Amino acid sequence: MTGVLIWTDSVGLSNHSQPVTSKRMKDEATESGPLGRRLLEDAEEMRRSGYLVVDAIVDRWSRLDDGPAWQGATRDATGPLLHGPPPEEGRDLDGLLEQVLQDVMPLAARIDHPRFLAFIPSSPSWASVLASFLISGYNVFQGTWLESAGPSQIELTVTDWFRDWVGYPKGGGGLFTSGASVANLVAIVAAREVAGNPGRATLYLSEQAHASVQRAAGIAGIAPELIRVVAADEEHRMIPSRLHQAIRRDRAEGLRPFCLTATAGTTNTGAIDPLNELAAIAREEGLWYHIDAAYGGFAVLDPRTRPLLKGLELSDSITLDPHKWLFQPYETGCLIARDATRLESAFRIMPEYLQDAAWGPEHVNFCDRGPQLTRVFRALRVWLAVHRYGLAAHRDAIAHGIALAEQVAARIRREGELELLAPQSLGMVCFRYRGRPGALRDDRLDDVNAHIQSTIVQSGFAMISSTRMKGRFSLRFCILNARTTAGDVGRVLDRILELGREFAA
Repeated sequence: MTGVLIWTDSVGLSNHSQPVTSKRMKDEATESGPLGRRLLEDAEEMRRSGYLVVDAIVDRWSRLDDGPAWQGATRDATGPLLHGPPPEEGRDLDGLLEQVLQDVMPLAARIDHPRFLAFIPSSPSWASVLASFLISGYNVFQGTWLESAGPSQIELTVTDWFRDWVGYPKGGGGLFTSGASVANLVAIVAAREVAGNPGRATLYLSEQAHASVQRAAGIAGIAPELIRVVAADEEHRMIPSRLHQAIRRDRAEGLRPFCLTATAGTTNTGAIDPLNELAAIAREEGLWYHIDAAYGGFAVLDPRTRPLLKGLELSDSITLDPHKWLFQPYETGCLIARDATRLESAFRIMPEYLQDAAWGPEHVNFCDRGPQLTRVFRALRVWLAVHRYGLAAHRDAIAHGIALAEQVAARIRREGELELLAPQSLGMVCFRYRGRPGALRDDRLDDVNAHIQSTIVQSGFAMISSTRMKGRFSLRFCILNARTTAGDVGRVLDRILELGREFAA
């Protein structure tokens, strides 16, 4: 693939005042004293440029439907635009912002586009974006209570909300992370330490588990040959009997089973493992029971869906991703543990240079609950958004995504030319174009569906990803965005049918 599709996402930068040139900045810095002041802006310029950035974001949001859901570029296109040595002297900020808005930001998936149905998208709310601006501007260090009393209280408050939503008792708690990958790592390290860091430690997960679980196990020192991948059933859920057999076989061979990881909302199909049955096995075998609910966990807020997630409360730890179904910007992840002191037992350190930060157990140092000492104030995004819009609005948006997926699945069942390849679960639908009876040989279906997917993506009309279901190429929708309407998904299905008929002919 060569070349690039460019649709400009930028807005004109208004001339609120004359640009501040590097020469003027240098002259002013020299007159005012230390050269270090050359890194500082005056208040007027900060306001002016800040307004320009906010205007650009708002303009983009207001025109999301007008542009493509995806656009990208190869290195032979991006290199001439963006690669080069750093400048010795500073450049005009207006020109730099113009370049970023024209040449950088448009060359990326527009993941909050209403027809971005690929992977697991993110569609942050405006309040959460404003919180991110505040977090960067105030530059809070949130490793210790000493340096962030207010922010740490907010993180305690929000993690208590999550603890309550999943059904954990008091004493449960956790911390915000960059996402599920780090949250899964924190859980596995805590499980390993609670087990006494045994030799030949063995971990169990489903064949449908997210790849980050295996990667986290490797980082935690679990040998690859001691990571057991358990088979899934026809609905892509871990098979409890297969798990039990594997644990007993491993014990008989002298291995040390210590951790079971289940999934509540798999990335492939949205499947939910049999959480109650797996909890019973974990209790019987003395395993730490972790649930990766990064995608599906917040569906507990929807009363109609909550029964499907029964058993979350029986786990020892849960991964949640607010940047998925709680409508937050990326790098807003979370781990909640049934007993927060177990996280502190695994991660707490107290070097001499941190002795001033020891205020007692009621003043939580979040650096004691995970691998980061330097941490940003992620919890503000959730706190501000929930207070701004209310829990009911978030609950309704989650239910909206699930209802749209159900409508898509129902239409696929009605359409003789489309075929479901997995049961619809949460906001996920996996299917393919099958064609009219006798129109397409089975050995052509993979090529036809791959061509459909590629054509739609390259056109920019929508972004849909693919996977494989029992070796078959599958189109895949993940409906999460609060902006997505029944009309949006209906138009994408219409286009799939049109292309399928063209290719079949």
